[in-house]
Amino acid sequence: MTLWLLIGLPLVAGAALLLSRRSGDRIAPAVGVGIAVATLALAVAAAVARPAVTVPLLANLPIGLAVDGLSAVMVITVAAVLAAVLVFAAGEFGAEESRARFHGLMLVFAGAMLVTVTARDLVVLLMAWEVMGACSYALIGFWWRENRRVESGAIAFLTTRSGDLGLYLAAGAALAGGVPGLALAGLPGAAGGWRDAVAAGLVLAALGKSAQLPFSFWLSRAMDGPSPVSALLHSATMVAAGAYLLIRVEPLLGATGWAADTAAWAGVVTALVLGVVAVVQRDLKQVLAASTCSQIGFMVLAAGAGGQAAGTGQLVAHAATKSLLFLGAGAWLFGLGTKDLHRLRGAARRYPLLGAVFSIGALTLAGVPPLSIWVAKDAVLASALAHSPALYVAGLAAALVSGAYVGRILTILWAPAGTAPGDRLPALLLAPLPVLAAAAALLGIGGVPGLSRRFAELLGTAEPVEPGWAQLAASGVIAVAGVAGAAAWTRARTLPENGALADWLRLERLAHRAFVVPADWLARSLARFDDRVVDGGVRAAAATGAALARLADLRVEVSIEAVVRGVSGGAQALGRLARRPQTGQLHHYYAQAAIALGVLAILVIFL
Repeated sequence: MTLWLLIGLPLVAGAALLLSRRSGDRIAPAVGVGIAVATLALAVAAAVARPAVTVPLLANLPIGLAVDGLSAVMVITVAAVLAAVLVFAAGEFGAEESRARFHGLMLVFAGAMLVTVTARDLVVLLMAWEVMGACSYALIGFWWRENRRVESGAIAFLTTRSGDLGLYLAAGAALAGGVPGLALAGLPGAAGGWRDAVAAGLVLAALGKSAQLPFSFWLSRAMDGPSPVSALLHSATMVAAGAYLLIRVEPLLGATGWAADTAAWAGVVTALVLGVVAVVQRDLKQVLAASTCSQIGFMVLAAGAGGQAAGTGQLVAHAATKSLLFLGAGAWLFGLGTKDLHRLRGAARRYPLLGAVFSIGALTLAGVPPLSIWVAKDAVLASALAHSPALYVAGLAAALVSGAYVGRILTILWAPAGTAPGDRLPALLLAPLPVLAAAAALLGIGGVPGLSRRFAELLGTAEPVEPGWAQLAASGVIAVAGVAGAAAWTRARTLPENGALADWLRLERLAHRAFVVPADWLARSLARFDDRVVDGGVRAAAATGAALARLADLRVEVSIEAVVRGVSGGAQALGRLARRPQTGQLHHYYAQAAIALGVLAILVIFL
């Protein structure tokens, strides 16, 4: 019952708010926050009780949900971030906004994410995956009267849907490979080459959903959604879903070999490259979006390197940190009306409390000791080192870049600007931020040497590779050096405002040219083929039939009519001839009879 309530409560409440339309706007914030808090309580209860349910879907195809060690951590994380985000949204959204629609979509989305993390098979996973995608489209384009936002929602949806096709490939391959019930735990046992097809599909789906290269650009466009949407979708839920999926199926990745290497290198390259992209952004939310791709890259790296516990620790720490930072960016947008870093110069001085908690989150994101991501990231790097020294070196480079984009942000936000304190922000807007700051600072404790083994036992994963204190010290120094170096650079000069890096490597343009343009050309070509060949053939067949009909009318109908008319004319002529002897005079009749007898006599004589 606990598990059904956990997933059913936000789904049913969210659907009810959506159906209420504008009539539910007044009560929507209170309902949303109340349901989120109740969901958090149920998540804690489920994490303790570890319930599992199985129900029949089709013949020989049961589907199931379960809370095990890994999903126990995730359900609490998702529910906690949901509660914090909806409290913030209650303070941000005014009465003129469609609050029932917003809170309804957020609750349905969170319910789908809870199903995703508790799914035991590909069937349930696919159902929840699709609901998440649909809700993300609606939330990113929430302010639908602005064309740019609607277009951004469509781009995000179509890009992630392209990757989602991999999940269908995986499900089909698992079915063909004889995986009982399409269970996630049974995927490594898929027969023959079907196991490789399953792994390929899952890696593709995960990279697309988690905005890893080459799919990263959709997350840039997703920043057009409201700040609470970014805080939920891009911290603990949608973007993290792909990384969570790879961590969940890590035994499958390890069984194939090549899939583990692919995931590891995709993750570390994304962590490095998108970290550099974050350094040069002018928009605060764009910095956070690029850094999300980068930090998720460490989780994907952990899954590929066999570090399930390390990746989970990074996921939890990042969820608290990034939800804090996105909500902080939303608070500045609410108070100052801008996301532009140049216009946010000195913003932390205008709002000291907001500046302080935002700085804690930013330094955590950079991996500065002793904050959580410092420990969590080093656990990932230790797994990478055991897998491949090259991965470790690339991961350290990505850690340096993380410090760089954080140092640039903090230097701008705390720069002396000579401005007066800002207007007072709503209490609900600020209420969740200190709690998230505390969580961001402390949640990495599970990766500390000595405690990481207990954390792995809690998750039910393999024994982790623990980082040494020398490794922790080295990464801490690198992070601090990145922050300090970027701060000095930012004070001395400005970065260029355009270029490939600032435009997210122009990935959207490349995708447009590589896929949209050819698809559009193909569609136009098929339309012309349909018009000229298929439709033309139909028109030609119709014209041929009409011509044959006209020919039949001319050659057959006309001939028959002529015969009928000839017979009729002949009969009329004979009738006219037959009337001529009928004069009514007796001597004419005798003459005719004599002639007839004469003719008859001649015929008798000669025949």
